[in-house]
Amino acid sequence: MGDSRHQGSVLCSSWIRRPENDHLVIVGRSKTDASPPLLEISSFNNKTTSLSGTPKEKYVLEDGDPVSIAVHPSGDDIVYSTADGCKLLELHGREESIRLVPKNLPLPLAFGPQKCLAFSADGSRFATGGKDGHLRIFEWPSLHILLDEPRAHKSFRDMDFSLDSEFLASTSTDGSARVWKTNEGVPLTSLNRDSDEKIECCRFSRDGTKPFLFCTVQKGGKAVTAVWDMSTWNRIGHKRLLRKPASVLSISMDGKYLALGSNDGDLCVVQVKKMEICQLSKRLHLGTCISSIEFCPSERVVLSTSTEWGAMVTKLNVPADWKDWQIYLLLLGLFLASAVVFYIFFENSDSFWNFPVGTNKPAKPTLGAFLHDPSFPGDQSVSEL
Repeated sequence: MGDSRHQGSVLCSSWIRRPENDHLVIVGRSKTDASPPLLEISSFNNKTTSLSGTPKEKYVLEDGDPVSIAVHPSGDDIVYSTADGCKLLELHGREESIRLVPKNLPLPLAFGPQKCLAFSADGSRFATGGKDGHLRIFEWPSLHILLDEPRAHKSFRDMDFSLDSEFLASTSTDGSARVWKTNEGVPLTSLNRDSDEKIECCRFSRDGTKPFLFCTVQKGGKAVTAVWDMSTWNRIGHKRLLRKPASVLSISMDGKYLALGSNDGDLCVVQVKKMEICQLSKRLHLGTCISSIEFCPSERVVLSTSTEWGAMVTKLNVPADWKDWQIYLLLLGLFLASAVVFYIFFENSDSFWNFPVGTNKPAKPTLGAFLHDPSFPGDQSVSEL
């Protein structure tokens, strides 16, 4: 993506989902002596697993460096936060004519820097978590306030919506974590932890069958990934995966993989079904803290960022998923194979019909006999239909 050290440090980034898997990437850059703070949009090439060298769009931020960014699942709306609050942009155009256009918000969101911004998976909810610990949950796009809690945390560390948008999990810089019921706009529970434990990052499961909440937990010098059961909100176990403090946690859209980033630039990808590491990239960001990780909407690719080395895309060395046409082709092949086996079995397997035909022994019937019964008056042969 170019050397970000000469263009302003990358402070935040996200995928922009587009039709036909022509996805884009948006990054937020800090101000430099030669450049104002920017939002840049680049295209993603899934054949070379790379981002375009020249951005498709550069949007100058007049209100300071970006703090965080969130993209609506539709790919059309983008919310970013600066020291002055949140602003909304709309993505217009296609191909080379892409541009970002400011959009007026029904409700002013100028309430200071927001450490965390998040849309729900279905796009019906939007949440902000401030550096001051203030939590707000809105309906989208009306921005009707569902929850407004000034003292949700000391200061926000991370947040995530459940797959059905019913719950929001949030973590604090003091190590605590809470779960909120979005429809009712009330706190539901605080996650249990030992006095010397700090819950840092959180992500809900995404496969729709296993209702779990994954969290990275730091206990002294020991770092683990713990799992809470959403039906009881009890902790059901943990496992050492990255084996070092995690700076960020992400989960793929189908829920099959977790990704953890470390403070010294390591990337760890975990298969959720077995809770085992399937890929470990040491020093991917050359010793600097990975500030964000996000899975590509349609490819086994992750987008990771750090202030020193900018935005990087990494192809995962995991088994490829079956495409729809491959599944249909397999089913067709199985059907044809079954038909051939049936025909061979019909022709050769029944030893009764292998006896010589005598005066009192029936002859071997033809296949048409199974399709036409002369004794049944309403039946017609295939040739008569």
